[in-house]
Amino acid sequence: MPDLAAARATALDWIGSNEARMSAFCKAIWDCAEPAWREYKSARLYVELLRVEGFEVEEGSGGMPTAFVARWGSGGPVLSSFAEYDAVPGQSQQVVPHKAPREGLHPWTAGHTDPHSSLGAAALTAILATRAAMQKHGVPGRLVLFGEPAEKVCGSKPVHAAKGYYDGLDAAVVYHPHMQNTVTDHTQFGAYWSAVFTFECLDPESWIDKRLLPIRDVGHAAARAPGAIDALMLMYMTTKTTKEAMFPHTGSWTLNEFILAGGDATSDNLAPRFAQIQYSWRASNLGICAQIERVLRSNAKAAAAATHCVASLRWVTRTRVGLPNGVLTEATWANLQAVGPPRYSQDAVGFAREIQRNLGLAPMDDPFAPANTGLTPPAEFEAGLRAFLPPWQHHLSADDYVEFCWHCPTVRLLTARPRLRAPDASYEYPMWSYNALGGLPAAIDPGMFVAGRTMALTLLDLALKPGLLDAAKAEWRERTGGGIGGAQWVAPLLPRDFVAPHDLRWPEYVCTARGEEWWIPTPVDGGGTGERL
Repeated sequence: MPDLAAARATALDWIGSNEARMSAFCKAIWDCAEPAWREYKSARLYVELLRVEGFEVEEGSGGMPTAFVARWGSGGPVLSSFAEYDAVPGQSQQVVPHKAPREGLHPWTAGHTDPHSSLGAAALTAILATRAAMQKHGVPGRLVLFGEPAEKVCGSKPVHAAKGYYDGLDAAVVYHPHMQNTVTDHTQFGAYWSAVFTFECLDPESWIDKRLLPIRDVGHAAARAPGAIDALMLMYMTTKTTKEAMFPHTGSWTLNEFILAGGDATSDNLAPRFAQIQYSWRASNLGICAQIERVLRSNAKAAAAATHCVASLRWVTRTRVGLPNGVLTEATWANLQAVGPPRYSQDAVGFAREIQRNLGLAPMDDPFAPANTGLTPPAEFEAGLRAFLPPWQHHLSADDYVEFCWHCPTVRLLTARPRLRAPDASYEYPMWSYNALGGLPAAIDPGMFVAGRTMALTLLDLALKPGLLDAAKAEWRERTGGGIGGAQWVAPLLPRDFVAPHDLRWPEYVCTARGEEWWIPTPVDGGGTGERL
């Protein structure tokens, strides 16, 4: 049996020797700032690096162009993690201590918020460090790193799950930047469902019986079918009206919308032929999600009937809910304690103080929130979550990491992304300040490397600690009522032949005769959005 202490030391040494390289990789992903389903450059960077490192990489896994699966090793347990790398439209920001969208592009381009750049780089760091230790010490086992695009719409993991990519995994150690350094416990994330409703006016000519018209050819004065824009607007307003009746105002559930297309390619008095609106909803259980779906379907049918259109529904995603694993929570927490919390250099502190100064605040000696540089025990973190949740609610918010939980024991680590200390309880920093800090290596790297070290140690523990993986699997089988197909097990909610919606009109960068632009054309110099009203 390989020596566990020696293997752990090798992994930590590897990270120490490769910090500059992994930091540069994280910054490169941050600079790409590619939104959901359009992470072409980011995915390429991962694939190229992993192949150089000796991993077998499947590109375009699950029929998703910007997804991948990287595999290494043989024998032993199959241990996994994942990288995310999508950014958020409307969050463009340079690494400067004042509000400044990226130069040369539309001001509402994408930017990293959480940031997923460090989420993915931390997982990559952990996998590579674990591989280095397994190689040197002859540790049997296989490592799998999933490249998961479109997390902001919970896009890829339900697809990977439905198509069998998570079958055969023995454990998953996953990560997300947060304001605290901790490990999630009993209260895991809930479900996220999203669908695009399409309205089409297929035969506007049949809206009015032409025999009723005294004059047959009246051109622009002719009555026209209401069409797709009116259908979309009725859907929007009807849903706003019925939202109050979808589910009682108890617990935490949300419903949001996004217009993908609004009567495109229509002019003059012609009926708008095509419009699309996306709805996304989060809830603590699948029953609430299904209730919201029923109302949305009814609203779409009514809107279509009133406007001489037909309505269609295309699923973007349907996730399950999270499943805790106390054994892995305890093991990961022990490793987080061994690694210790992030520490920030004067470069990070100085940048944070400059943000405060530019916002008209007095710069603080310690500008970062206390939770950034401390460790929060999982039980304390759990109590904080439960303080505002009703007793019946066992999940909150939504994230598609939950898909892993139904296929193998899964643990979710949280480490600090820098959060500024507020001068008082009523103050809230603007989003751009956090986005800027996320692109500053001195600010984002400390939490990222705490995560990488903690995850690597946990992966090695799972490979080498006698009984740890067995105990985690036993708990998982108990919670699922027998594992895959068990009495409490929930199967993937998408069909195996599901086609990921990467073909829809998602926000993206495009190449034009003017160069690379955001899908909304970049305003000409001095033009902007026109006259401010």
